[in-house]
Amino acid sequence: MVPDLPETAEAADAAEVPVSVGFLYRAAHYEHGATGDARQMAEVFLKELLDLFALPPCERLGYDVALVVTELLTNAQRYAPGPCLLELEGHATEISVTVWDSNSALPVVFPRDPGRVGGHGMEIIDRICDEVHVERVPVGKRIRAVLAVPQV
Repeated sequence: MVPDLPETAEAADAAEVPVSVGFLYRAAHYEHGATGDARQMAEVFLKELLDLFALPPCERLGYDVALVVTELLTNAQRYAPGPCLLELEGHATEISVTVWDSNSALPVVFPRDPGRVGGHGMEIIDRICDEVHVERVPVGKRIRAVLAVPQV
């Protein structure tokens, strides 16, 4: 037996009811030199996330997410042949930035050395993120960095 379909007015009212979601997800692949596009995607993502969960704007979180995206993509583009995949996933309490690339060599977190030229990317990510997970995958590696969303 097929249930009765709602009247047109009822269907329109039902379409206006907000749908509860527990997270926001975006992904895109990037070729070499597309870090600016990825930062723009992250900026739009963060605005959507804050709007979705009715959270106030947070300038510091925007800077941190952009920095993590930039550092992870720069490393992927510098050391891995081919494109990489950027995933952004956000909840009301945290944002994860994940980059997949084709190089299976795991990144090194060097000790703090302000005099060293270069090699600070993973050090920065390690300091500003609450969690950093690095693992080899069949096609290379995956790095997932998690940042807390400040609670008001």
